[in-house]
This record gives sequence, structure tokens and C-alpha cells, in this order.
Amino acid sequence: MLRNVVITQPLPADRLQALSKQCNVQVLDGSLPLSEALSRDELSACHGVICLLTDAIDSPLLEAMPNLQFVSSVSVGVDHIAVEALTRRSIPVGNTPGVLVDTTADAAFALLLAAARRVAEGDRYIRDGQWRPESRWSPDFFLGKDVSGGTLGIIGLGAIGQAVARRAAGFNMKVIGWTPSGREVPGVDSVSLEELLLRSDFVSVHLALAPQTHNLLDAEKIATMKPGAVLVNTARGGIVDESALAAALDSGHLYAAGLDVFEREPVATSSPLLRHPRVVVVPHIGSATTLTRAKMVDIAVQNAASALLGQPMPHCVNPEVYPAAAPH
Repeated sequence: MLRNVVITQPLPADRLQALSKQCNVQVLDGSLPLSEALSRDELSACHGVICLLTDAIDSPLLEAMPNLQFVSSVSVGVDHIAVEALTRRSIPVGNTPGVLVDTTADAAFALLLAAARRVAEGDRYIRDGQWRPESRWSPDFFLGKDVSGGTLGIIGLGAIGQAVARRAAGFNMKVIGWTPSGREVPGVDSVSLEELLLRSDFVSVHLALAPQTHNLLDAEKIATMKPGAVLVNTARGGIVDESALAAALDSGHLYAAGLDVFEREPVATSSPLLRHPRVVVVPHIGSATTLTRAKMVDIAVQNAASALLGQPMPHCVNPEVYPAAAPH
């Protein structure tokens, strides 16, 4: 009997053709959480889930899915999935690492440049009809911050953080970094988090969200940042205390921010960050290029296909669910 696999939102049909030969595929429209989109019987009969980072695969949902055999997410981060609960049930969780490194690093540097040089602010200025002959130019017209030659502090020196460091080298930036693991990276001076915040003209966040990194940059830490600094976050919104960031921007302690991620997404239209003229915001599009998203879907489908065959997922975040290899 073919097993039942639920895909929480539409994905390119051509990417699912091979998978549909292995199982019964049910594609949802993404308008409702999984717990509301499926009936109790459908949840009980589900053997696998392919989800996105916007889908909460939490413990209450998992309790309604006694026959679940795998979860495969079209994402690198898995903070939306109750991984520990799945591990206790020996259920593998797949993710899509590696393919979005350069794409996300490009997005981080784009936000850094846009925030430093007031790109979004200038765009609004023109569209609002404010660029008139009497205000076409002056010595202090739309002054921004120099990126070239500045000091960039990278919080998190995994693959994406390292890719951002390589881009900074092209701008002749001094690159310093901090990571919880203490990893040493060529071309990056390792410093404490406190020193990084004190010295950096620009700070770019590239950590995974975990209990120990939630609100890592809180009001106290943000207060220690170099006056006039720019903060960029393309990792996870929960790492930065958004109220503290808004207060630091409003007071003038920080110059600007570039944000791709928020504590809650979509971000509330009432967020004070959206009212600040020097905050550049985009809707969690760090990996949003055609090639990268296609690769992510391919990996997620490969993870699911392997699980259906009873084989280890190529990219599994909890490999301890698999029996240890037999000794030779």
C-alpha cells in the first residue's frame, strides 16, 4: 500500500513527479496550519510531511500523527519543528543545507549597503515627489555611511558568515567575528561578542535560532554597540530584541538596520521598526532566487524519497535516529 505524504504548500509540479510514484501526495494550499487543513483521520493516516519554515510542526500536531515516519523541510533552519519530540520517536527530520549560502550572503550584503547608503529612503524620497529642483543637491544631501574601509563584525561564522566575510574583503573592510563554537576562520579576527559590538561599524547576524541565542542581542547588548553602527539580520528574527533595536534607532544610538527576518512573520504593520526611515526591510527573502529555491526543493524531495525507501536522508538534522552502522 502506498504511503501518504502531505506537502504543506504548492511546490513546482515537475519537482514532485518522481516522488508521486512512490507515495500518495496531497498538496495543500498553505492557507491554514496543518492541524486545521487536515481532518483527524487525515492526520492519523499521514506517513510523511514536506513543509516550509512557516509551518509549525509542533508537539501537539505530532501527537495527532501516530503513523508519521519523516519530516522534510524546505529550509536550513528547523526551529519551526519539534525536533526533540521527533527524535524521541526515531523519526528523521531533513533540511536543505549548503545551497543557499551564497544567495543569503548576497542578501545580507545588499541590506548592509542599502542601509548604509540610504537606498530605500532615497527611493521613497523620489517616489513621494520630494526630489524637486530646489532640493536637487547640497553638500549634505542624503549623506550615508562609508562601507569601504569600515569594520564588519560577523556574529556566527558558519558557511554564510564566512561567505559574508569574503564579500567584505572586496570592500577592504576589517572583518572581526564571534561564534559560540570558537571556530577560527582565515581572514577573520576572532574576538569576544562584547568586543565585536564595541568595535564594529557594521554587525551582521548569522546564527541559528536556539534557546541560547534567543534575544542574544537584547537591550543591554545593543546599548554596547558602537554609536552610529548598522545592524543587519538575515538569520532569525528572534535573535534580536526588536523593541530594543527600535529604541536604539529612535535615540540615534544606531544609524540604521537592514532586516530580512522578524520575531513573528509576517511582521505586524504596527511594528515601530517599520516607521523608522533608516530601517530597510524585506520579507524573509534571503534565499529567494530561482536557482536556489529549486535546489532547496530538490533536496527536500530527495530527503523524503530516501525516507520512503527506508534509507537515511542525505541531509538529516537528527542522524541519531538511525541505527549505528554495523561493525565490519
